[in-house]
Amino acid sequence: MRKEILIVKNITHEGPGILEEVLKECGIRYTIIDLNQGQNFPSAENYGAIVALGGPDSANDRNEKIKNELARIREVIAANIPYLGICLGLQTLVKAAGGKVVKNPIKEIGFRDMENNRFTVDLTEDGKKDPLFLGLNHTLNVFHLHGETVELTEGMTLLAVGKFCRNQIVKVGSNAYGIQCHFELTPKMFETWINEDTDLLVLDKEQLRTDFESIKKEYTQAGRQLFKNFLKIAGFLV
Repeated sequence: MRKEILIVKNITHEGPGILEEVLKECGIRYTIIDLNQGQNFPSAENYGAIVALGGPDSANDRNEKIKNELARIREVIAANIPYLGICLGLQTLVKAAGGKVVKNPIKEIGFRDMENNRFTVDLTEDGKKDPLFLGLNHTLNVFHLHGETVELTEGMTLLAVGKFCRNQIVKVGSNAYGIQCHFELTPKMFETWINEDTDLLVLDKEQLRTDFESIKKEYTQAGRQLFKNFLKIAGFLV
């Protein structure tokens, strides 16, 4: 029997969203654990892939939650288990693999940058050739919710860049990916986030809703394609 996917939540309201929709449609088994509720990050050896989601923690925190998460991700890398990290999940991947997590010059929050332009990421030449982006545009509209960024080391490949935060999408080894931006937002999740997240609460909700509505179709299609591509890389889809 094919192993299932482990999805790791770092805060309760940041769930898998579009990824979970794809998993259900494809009949792929998965388990969700919530570290914010005190659940333990189990050994990865019984899973076919690991997905680690976002949260307000820093990968530099010294609490037991983060120390255990980094230890498990090191095990994932050593065992060559496919991994996808989103936001904090990117930062813990890079930290676990020997890179650094540092403060970004600016916080990237929502859909628009400090110049009021849409947040986008651009694929690098390596990104354009990577199977994670098969069937996707080379420039993608994204949603951001972070104040830190990563510094890469040898063995890490930069797949996509941004204007105010360069290192946006990273690959470690052959099948571990980290994405700083968010491709998983559903309309329901989006409403929860803008009503609960402290960084989003200070922004204009109606502007956020308008921005989301204007790119929702393209954004959703990109998210679905990216997650399906990862599931193919991980061997869950053909």
